[in-house]
Amino acid sequence: MSLSAPDISLPATGGAPVSLAALAGQKIVVYFYPKDNTPGCTTEGIDFARQHAEFAAAGAVVFGVSRDSVKSHDGFKCKFEFPFELLSDADEKLCEAFGVIKMKNMYGKQVRGIERSTFVFDAAGQLAREWRGVKVDGHVQEVLEFVRSL
Repeated sequence: MSLSAPDISLPATGGAPVSLAALAGQKIVVYFYPKDNTPGCTTEGIDFARQHAEFAAAGAVVFGVSRDSVKSHDGFKCKFEFPFELLSDADEKLCEAFGVIKMKNMYGKQVRGIERSTFVFDAAGQLAREWRGVKVDGHVQEVLEFVRSL
């Protein structure tokens, strides 16, 4: 994986496509999650929403990414009032760039899906830290503390 934010534009909630590379000058938090409206993904999104003002105060923008459609994201974002945009990576371009697609066991079957992961880029657009195989409890607070240290 490259050490700078990839120049990939994705459709997003809010109507305008988002390119991480175009956000140079800001700290960026990108969290990948498996699926809209599932228990762990909902909890993670709510945790990021609760801390959103603190991320903004630390100069960071937050984006959630999954393979769900923008329509699904719009419903998910609206239902839980997320104050940040969700990016739709239906063709897995960003997932591949970050290496987050993995084979996982689900109900005894092997399925291909997103490994819950978070990446933080500094204001120069360079990767500052990554978390892979994330457990939701306490994760957002740990990311916030790291962002504040940048």
